[in-house]
Amino acid sequence: MFDQTNLRVFANHVRAAAENMAYTLQRTAHSAFVKETEDFTVMLMNRRGETFGVPMGLGATWYPGLTWGRVIDMVGNYRPSDVAFTNDPYSGHVATHAPDTHLWKPVFHDGEIIAWTGGHIHNTDMGGAVPASLSRVLTEIHQEGIRFPPMKLVREGVFDEAILNIMTTNVRKPDLNLGDIKALVGALNTGERKILAMVQKFGKQAFLEGAEALLDHAEAQARAILRSMPDGTWEFVDYADEDSVEANPCRLKLTLTIRCDEAVLDFTGSDPQLGSSLNVPSGGDPRHTMLLVGVYYVLYTLNPNILLNTGLTRPFTCIAPKGSVLNPVHPAAVGMRSLTCARLRSVIFGAFSQAVPERLPAAPAGNNCIVNVMTTDERTGRTVLAAVNPVVGGGGGMPHRDGTNGSGADAAYLKNTPIEITETEVPIEFLRYGLARDSGGAGRWRGGLATEMAFRVFAPGSRITARNRDRSFFRPWGVLGGRAAGLSDMVLNPGTDRYLRLGNIDTTVLQPGDVLEIRSAGGGGRGNPLKRETWRVARDVERGYVSAEAAERDYGVVISGGVVDEEATARLRSLTVAHAGHFHFGPEREGYEAQWTPAAYALLTEILAGLPIHWRFFAKTEIFRRMKDRAGHDGVAAAFADVRARFLEMPEPASAVRLAAE
Repeated sequence: MFDQTNLRVFANHVRAAAENMAYTLQRTAHSAFVKETEDFTVMLMNRRGETFGVPMGLGATWYPGLTWGRVIDMVGNYRPSDVAFTNDPYSGHVATHAPDTHLWKPVFHDGEIIAWTGGHIHNTDMGGAVPASLSRVLTEIHQEGIRFPPMKLVREGVFDEAILNIMTTNVRKPDLNLGDIKALVGALNTGERKILAMVQKFGKQAFLEGAEALLDHAEAQARAILRSMPDGTWEFVDYADEDSVEANPCRLKLTLTIRCDEAVLDFTGSDPQLGSSLNVPSGGDPRHTMLLVGVYYVLYTLNPNILLNTGLTRPFTCIAPKGSVLNPVHPAAVGMRSLTCARLRSVIFGAFSQAVPERLPAAPAGNNCIVNVMTTDERTGRTVLAAVNPVVGGGGGMPHRDGTNGSGADAAYLKNTPIEITETEVPIEFLRYGLARDSGGAGRWRGGLATEMAFRVFAPGSRITARNRDRSFFRPWGVLGGRAAGLSDMVLNPGTDRYLRLGNIDTTVLQPGDVLEIRSAGGGGRGNPLKRETWRVARDVERGYVSAEAAERDYGVVISGGVVDEEATARLRSLTVAHAGHFHFGPEREGYEAQWTPAAYALLTEILAGLPIHWRFFAKTEIFRRMKDRAGHDGVAAAFADVRARFLEMPEPASAVRLAAE
């Protein structure tokens, strides 16, 4: 039996073991995206495949609630020193897009499995239609690279060379894939050694009980946080800019219900399964880790001492209707699920912000753009494919401080790669990499600034993928009087006669001398910006975070000669009206929702739910095409009537929907 002191000691051993695994992987990986950006995970799991230990400061932070039991059971007949793997999003719903290769290893003691070690790496490329395998334009899983269902990769310590040969034949940079996979196997071996050391120290039975106690303790911590919130139901909606090349918004809706120490997250009303790769393959699991990432951030914000493991998921139940963007069916493309997950986190943050407004921040940027370059190195004649750098935005204004600049909040785990390293590995020239002025939402606590990056290429036919491009239309929202943040953007050859604004396009081809400039969104502001101390505004202007024009426009602070004009400031602030209401979304969303009202979306959701899954995205797109000069419930009804008249082969929806649309 573990008391609180002994459990903390055991938890520290578990964390140390997980961090040793992470250091092993980071220091032996081959690709910059793993060893520098740290897009990887490692974890310790109990006999059922439930995660009970993760590192706290290394790697991605999405997977503490990951449950591996389904894929473990799909292999079977494990022997000591076996390692199994999969990257197939539709086999057990552990991997969530093809570049994420997940490995797991049984830990034997006295002839029985007592635990598992596991983790994933994001391979730079898994083949498929585009370099780096991921693009919004892809429409089915088969275009996103080679997939491996759960199977053994290592048998009793020996790699299966046939599997490795199949992989290396189908990917663009096989050396990077093999190097990173073998580094992860080394990390699993490290974890195995650390588990057996804990068994030797604490005893087998105590180790097994300790793993369960950690899960129970995390569950208790999560329930305590829920009990500190009022009971109630809150709704929130947010949008990804574009659902596909059709460029209609992708809507995510959440109804959050808290009762005592339990919560239900109902995503009914979210868009149907998309004809692009923005779908999130949850398999309908009511506690799938991808649906709950935003919850982990909320819990950790409210209790920084919380344990990160699968126990956190127990008080929560998610409802994601089958055939929706959050629960697609095969063969829907899913490679860009990270873009949708960023918006999903914003939706969760917005719902909880209403439940406990005094305790949570404004919206983070919510667009973690990952830039990959495939080009020719003229020095060697070799083709180079590498991740350049994440372009991540700021965190939202906090209850007690400004939002983090540049790489804040829910995307902070994506580390910056020093440009010297990137320029050594990739033949490009960085022209700028820093913070974007006036990009953070104004507030008593300012939103974090956006990141902007510009680089030049030198070889013809240089192919760029910039996945997760978003927030170029719908801004990260401010709260409690704070203002929405600046938008993201991507521009080709800025300041020249060859200027071209690319918006959310995520694949393009550059020619010698071309310059690509990318800017993320900022974080939303929190609190009335007219209440921000004038010295803070003046300091922001001095540091280049805020222009003098924005200081006057957004904060009511008049700066002359680098000094605050207190009299003019007091006069201006007395004449300025602060924004009222819990959220500030910006003019773009306000204009959009004047046409697409809640009643319009309610009818659209009902119509689409009454159609077969393979008709839903088509029907949505056709209705949107016919909404010009129409608005609200009646506009959707009229647009759908036109669609039915044009496409007689479309199955009729349920009778109630048909009558509502007539």
